[in-house]
Amino acid sequence: MIDRKLLNETVRIAEEYFEKVESRHVGSVKSVQEIRDKLSTDLPETGEDPLDVIQDMANKVDGGLVASPGPRYFGFVTGGVVPASLAADWMTSVWDQNGVLSVSSPAAGVVEEIVSNWILELLRFPTNCSVGMVTGCQMANFTCLAAARHEVLRRVGWDVESKGLNGAPEISIVAGEEAHATLINALKMLGFGTDNIIQVPSDSNGAMIPKKLKEALEDIDGPLIVNLQAGNVNTGAFDPFKEIIDVAHEKGAWVHVDGAFGLWGRVTPELGDELEGVEKADSWATDAHKWLNVPYDSGLAIVANEAAHRTSMALKAPYYIAASDETRDPSQWVPESSRRARGFALYGAIRSLGGEGIREIVERNCRQARLMASLLEEDPAIEILNEVILNQVLVHFLPPEGIESGAFNGEVISVIQEEGTCWAGSSRWKGMDAMRVSVSNWSTTDKDINISASAIRKVLAECRERHS
Repeated sequence: MIDRKLLNETVRIAEEYFEKVESRHVGSVKSVQEIRDKLSTDLPETGEDPLDVIQDMANKVDGGLVASPGPRYFGFVTGGVVPASLAADWMTSVWDQNGVLSVSSPAAGVVEEIVSNWILELLRFPTNCSVGMVTGCQMANFTCLAAARHEVLRRVGWDVESKGLNGAPEISIVAGEEAHATLINALKMLGFGTDNIIQVPSDSNGAMIPKKLKEALEDIDGPLIVNLQAGNVNTGAFDPFKEIIDVAHEKGAWVHVDGAFGLWGRVTPELGDELEGVEKADSWATDAHKWLNVPYDSGLAIVANEAAHRTSMALKAPYYIAASDETRDPSQWVPESSRRARGFALYGAIRSLGGEGIREIVERNCRQARLMASLLEEDPAIEILNEVILNQVLVHFLPPEGIESGAFNGEVISVIQEEGTCWAGSSRWKGMDAMRVSVSNWSTTDKDINISASAIRKVLAECRERHS
């Protein structure tokens, strides 16, 4: 049953990839059509040798791979993969456990239980919170908001799990104007609709303005969900939790925090002021594949009200063998039934890094973001649009006289990506085009920041020279 030759060749291909990832052209070097032409084939009638399939696939996808595990990928907020987590993830596939029920894999259930406790300790959240392990922050937001929907309607005598939303009391939804797209999408999937979201203005760095939230809540009665943010996707800004969570609770609101990457700031005292009071919320969503640097398919839905969480997600079926009170069934806290055993990769990462190691990554990346901003600001043709308080840097390139700003910024960003020393994506902030640099990889060094900043400035100079 074990094809040792296949496994050994797979390890060889993986080793070759990781040995070169630091020196690779960070972006892809082949177009979508080129990759499509290489990989496309008629559906085979008969099977092929697995070794040939893996070798051929690895060879043909290579030009379309982005070096996102590497130290100079700053596009989106993407961590790399710490070694123990990668190894644990490989073993997850080897063990092939169904993380649905404890009876289907006692090991998967116990590991998730242990990791959940570790997560709560790392984030300094109440120990009685429940944790669901989902695909990413999109589904973490969905899961937490499903629990919120259940609870705010339960309080007014409506069972949404049995009666649905038709005829239900109206729920007021409040969110900042800078709320992330995944939170908005979760609200859509839960039946709230985007037109019904009451948007609260933000300040110049993207944080919700407390006075504006108070004004928005004044005329609201009945079921209410207030959505806050830990780590604006463009600027890294935090909503002022200490000032506004109590205000929302006074109106009877369920307070949810979208903390895809910013929530990990809780591990360091350096960000204590920014995150003070966030533990008073009712639910929190985050991604482990960002600052915890585990493979993808690893979001976390954390809920203070365990009963609301479980009732909104619980699986019921004739074949369901209920666990005892002492046993955790993974699927009772997430939207999925059959699912990957997600706890093993987290277990590997947290045990190998420890709290000290996780804290060091967060603090180092934040410092490196400030370093990147300072190096780029030395160029008079570069403007940093945000206050760098976390790991996000918004870079605006000033065009030569007579050149349209948006087109010029798009050109510079495109050339930076093509040049290949580093990769950062484009964004818009307060009506301005910008390049967003996100520093969240465990392997990024100060040297990587210096090399990348130099490459960015060189590209900018060349683009300005062409237009002059």
